[in-house]
Amino acid sequence: MPKIVHAACSHDCPDSCGVLITVDDLGRATRLRGDPKHPVTRGFLCAKVAKYLDRVYSPDRLLYPMRRIAPKGRGVRNADDVTKIFARITWDEAYDEIVRRFHAISREFGPESILPYSYAGTTAVLSYGSMDRRFFHRLGASQLDRTICSTTGGEALVSVLGRKLGTDTELFSRAKYIIAWGANIHGNNVHLWPFIEEARRNGAKLVVIDPYKTRTAQCADWYLPINPGTDAALAMGMMHVIIAEKLYNADYVSKHVNGFDELAARVHEFPPHRVAEWTGISAEDILRLAHEYATTTPAVIRVNYGVQRSQNGGMNVRTITMLPCIIGAWKHAGGGIQLSCSGAFKLNKEFLERHDLMLTGPLKRHARVVNMSELGRALTVLDDPPVKAVFVYNSNPLAIAPNHNDVVCGFLRPDLFTVVHDQFFTDSTDYADIVLPATTFFEQKDIQQAYGHYYLQVSNQAIAPIGESKCNVEMFAELARRIGFSEPCFRESVDEMIDGALDSPDPWLKGLTRERLEREGHVRLNFGSDEFLPFAEGGFPTHDSKARIFNEDLIQLGLDPVAQFDAPVESRHSEAARTYPLELLSRKADNFLNSSFCNHPSHQLLEPKTNKLEMSRLDAELRGIADGDAVRIFNHRGEVRLTALVDGAVQPGVVATRLNWSKLMPDGIGINALTSERLTDMGGGPTFYSCLVEVEKVGD
Repeated sequence: MPKIVHAACSHDCPDSCGVLITVDDLGRATRLRGDPKHPVTRGFLCAKVAKYLDRVYSPDRLLYPMRRIAPKGRGVRNADDVTKIFARITWDEAYDEIVRRFHAISREFGPESILPYSYAGTTAVLSYGSMDRRFFHRLGASQLDRTICSTTGGEALVSVLGRKLGTDTELFSRAKYIIAWGANIHGNNVHLWPFIEEARRNGAKLVVIDPYKTRTAQCADWYLPINPGTDAALAMGMMHVIIAEKLYNADYVSKHVNGFDELAARVHEFPPHRVAEWTGISAEDILRLAHEYATTTPAVIRVNYGVQRSQNGGMNVRTITMLPCIIGAWKHAGGGIQLSCSGAFKLNKEFLERHDLMLTGPLKRHARVVNMSELGRALTVLDDPPVKAVFVYNSNPLAIAPNHNDVVCGFLRPDLFTVVHDQFFTDSTDYADIVLPATTFFEQKDIQQAYGHYYLQVSNQAIAPIGESKCNVEMFAELARRIGFSEPCFRESVDEMIDGALDSPDPWLKGLTRERLEREGHVRLNFGSDEFLPFAEGGFPTHDSKARIFNEDLIQLGLDPVAQFDAPVESRHSEAARTYPLELLSRKADNFLNSSFCNHPSHQLLEPKTNKLEMSRLDAELRGIADGDAVRIFNHRGEVRLTALVDGAVQPGVVATRLNWSKLMPDGIGINALTSERLTDMGGGPTFYSCLVEVEKVGD
């Protein structure tokens, strides 16, 4: 008889859906649906994961370990390419070669010349970071600073609130004023949408602030297009109005906010008419937005990570986070702000990752740290020691890393040994010496936390691994054994690792055991009450239990301890705009997930704007460009060729395209050929959205 297995979607999405997988008596998954008992998933799935059986059973899956037999850079585009570029080998042969090369590189250059490169291709707890961290820590390899997505916004949020917490998704239905600030909820946070629709049926207003007219913006009650990278200016302009007109909550501020007087002095410099010049939003609309937000209760902001992907991204998030603090929105169910809730899941990461192994390894100290947002520099500028080996897993750097051309040059180095562990022949396998097949979440057991709600879940293995694919835990444990690591931690089972992860002193995890997760599927964190209002009575996890509007720690970063706005070096307000006058948004597609799903035909059909450059009609006409023309988009870092799409999704001065695999782009060059390795003001993150370009029509 068919059986139904409870699992959890492990892709990089705030929803972390509970899913039910139907498996037939032959062990094949035949159906996938959302768990109707999960209070956030509510029985439905996004368009991406609804087609997940196509991914699991794709004929393009990487099924066996393989060794490159063709020059680096030559990649797999179709099934016929595989045997021309790679030769099938056994896992024993793959392990032996990796161990041999790692030993040789470590002897000649030191173990720090080996670099792991991973991110959130899976966000499941063990698969994201456990046995892999133990292996590389014990090896003495360079540590990777995983900044590519969220560190800037996360550090900014913590700089005010003290911990990555936010408004409970289930309470959004009680809000009366909802601002989606750089948040395409309908496209990439779809399980929040029913709660917003319930709020709107009860009279709530939805306002969208975004430089791109997203699906969510098209559904909004009020859409405010904003110039990229000017979010801090808008937030300070709103606070100028709120403070000047005494619309703030004086009682909440006096009891629970540190630095209000300093903020009042700072935002005095940001009257609406001045802010309008930066943001492109009229002074009248800024006044109206501030009034409506401050006088409607409860008011909530859903801010997403797009606002932190500019040069001043940390200050963007930091100033937006101040808004609910000064109006006392935290006091009310359905009020506050949500960027990430991941700080609520204080699992035992020390047990999982074992940083102490670095002290017993060959270095007898903590290894150097390499920022993943500067991968091009790491591979092309020979530091001491130079990077001589890269092990890629849970990521596709040849698509997602900034400064793409330098990244390609680095991976083309004949002296660089590259291993890629993945489910498909990605852009990164095009440069790999060894490729290893990876499992999907159907094929492994794990636990799943969330950054968009407060439920911890078990994800049970539903089917046997496809082909010879292996999960991260199994692969790195075996690699550790082959290389000679004898520590008992490398022999722990998945269940033992889950038990250890849950062994945490945090009271919110009290009573959450593996057995309970296996029995119930999902368990809400132990907040002690049905409604979670983290800061209703203050209690911020800071040194004085107050929100840190004044934060002296920022001085060490060279930042104003309260707030500031500086236009990015690459923006319409900069000198560089004389040469490159258009601001580029290299957006994530609604139906891909970063670089996942790009290669699936069923998902490609949902993304007709892939490989298109969206332009305003004004900008197109100024350049003699018509809809459907081939265009060259370029700056001093590189160029990409796309097809012009003249529509109303972007305002004048802004162009946009969608992230895709580089090998699926017209010239095989990804959009990140145009983005820089300049870092954000906080968290060392990438500045994808501080990018100036010019566009011209391509002649016959």
